Amino acid sequence: MSKKIFVLDTNVLIHNPQAMFSFENNRVVIPITVIEEVDNFKKGLDEKGRNARQIGRYLDELREKGSLKDGVPIEKGGTIQVVLSRKVSDTASEILITDTNDNLIIGTALYIKKKKPGIPVILVSKDANVRIKADAVGLKAENYETDKINFQELYSGYLKILIDDETLREYQEKEFIVNDFGEIYPNQFVMFCKNEDDEEGVIARYSHENNTIYPLKYYQGQEIFGIKARNKEQIMSFDLLMDPEVKLVSMLGKAGTGKTLIALAAGLEQVVEKNNYSRLVVSRPVFPLGKDIGFLPGTKAEKFNPWMQPIYDNMEILLSSKNEQGDNDNGKIFGKKQPSVKDYLDFGFIELEPLTYIRGRSLPDQYIIIDEAQNLTPHEMKTIITRAGEGTKVVLTGDPYQIDIPYLDSESNGLSIAVEKFKQEQICGHITLEKGERSALANLAAKFL
Repeated sequence: MSKKIFVLDTNVLIHNPQAMFSFENNRVVIPITVIEEVDNFKKGLDEKGRNARQIGRYLDELREKGSLKDGVPIEKGGTIQVVLSRKVSDTASEILITDTNDNLIIGTALYIKKKKPGIPVILVSKDANVRIKADAVGLKAENYETDKINFQELYSGYLKILIDDETLREYQEKEFIVNDFGEIYPNQFVMFCKNEDDEEGVIARYSHENNTIYPLKYYQGQEIFGIKARNKEQIMSFDLLMDPEVKLVSMLGKAGTGKTLIALAAGLEQVVEKNNYSRLVVSRPVFPLGKDIGFLPGTKAEKFNPWMQPIYDNMEILLSSKNEQGDNDNGKIFGKKQPSVKDYLDFGFIELEPLTYIRGRSLPDQYIIIDEAQNLTPHEMKTIITRAGEGTKVVLTGDPYQIDIPYLDSESNGLSIAVEKFKQEQICGHITLEKGERSALANLAAKFL
């Protein structure tokens, strides 16, 4: 007999179709109402539509192995069952309106609890309101947290180590020091400081291959496409972004910390100036802040332009900064003309691509920036990173405090999950940027609002 019975809400399966297989040797119950809601999404061309179709395929495969009405055994020892939806019990009917889908799902869980008094029945939903209502009628409810991390303990990408003057002098003379300081992750940065209050320590980087800490190799204060790092976190970020051996770089930070700007600067430097990559591909999730203005007319590029305006803004800053410094050596490409963003797009150095169309592509030898990555689910993040071909570098930027997608939070979004999952890998690196550099006003808004 099953140890527990889990009744799944629609949003759990839409979030991750494989969730139905994630409850080990327990019984998973899917109410008919959930199937009907999933059916409404299946014609969509977005991630929700693809997930809805995948749910149907999984259940159809199970149907061929046995009766979904009675429960079909799965490899982990549990069963998956589709049941008729039930109205809430008499005692709960005064609390809940019985004809809404959420309440039909709650009613189904209550009915099963009544029929199986010796087995714990748990409603699983990513909707906080559903969990609250379930609790109000005496039903245990949980969030789907298989892919959740502790955001308060999220990997920052660097750590402070206190050392004495003699050890610091020895490190600077030898330009390396063997790690005797404890566990350090691959490509993690180290700040050698004399005391806890020292914020201007010596920045170094850990090499996991030989357990040794070295000075920065790829960024030593030089200009990167017309700009320089303004603080220690940006210095660390540039060192990762310019390192060809690091194939995945993630950068978290509040608004104004320079995540997108320095990612674009490093990308343009390596694509336009150094020819290390064939093209810079920039993308971001298409999701509005506030009420949507509806469908936009025009070509794909014209439709996508409003969503990419923050990218254009950052590229204009970089180009104006580069032109102000008198760097007009563009003879082999643009002649004496000072290139604009449109020129770089027309010559194929930069491609702006909606994430909607990135599925199924293979992108070798390219520098890919995914902006606002906190608005991606872990499954969408997997889809994007698996597009990377040989020689491609992927850069993820975002702020987990500014999430616009329902059912995602700072602990369950794809960016936070990627940071935590990849921190042990030698070809990955991460930095959390703390100091705002946009303006004093922007810093106050990020701090207080």
